[in-house]
Amino acid sequence: MIMYTMMPEELIFPMSQDIYEKQQVINYNGIPLLVAKNEANEFEVVRVLSTDPSDFLHTGMQPGTKIPNI
Repeated sequence: MIMYTMMPEELIFPMSQDIYEKQQVINYNGIPLLVAKNEANEFEVVRVLSTDPSDFLHTGMQPGTKIPNI
C-alpha cells in the first residue's frame, strides 16, 4: 500500500509513549538539544534545537552522537 500525503510520518504513525518519556531537553555547551537516555546511562542526541545555523555544524552534537551523563 502506498500512502500519498503531505502529513509528517509522526502524525500518521505515532511512536509509543514510552519513547517520549525517555526524551528530555538539555543545554550542552550552550546548545539546546533533545536527547534520549539509553541503557548505558548516556544521552543520545535526537535533535538539535538551536536557531543558530553554526550549531548544526558541530560534529559532537549531531543526531545519534552519545553524550556522557551530565
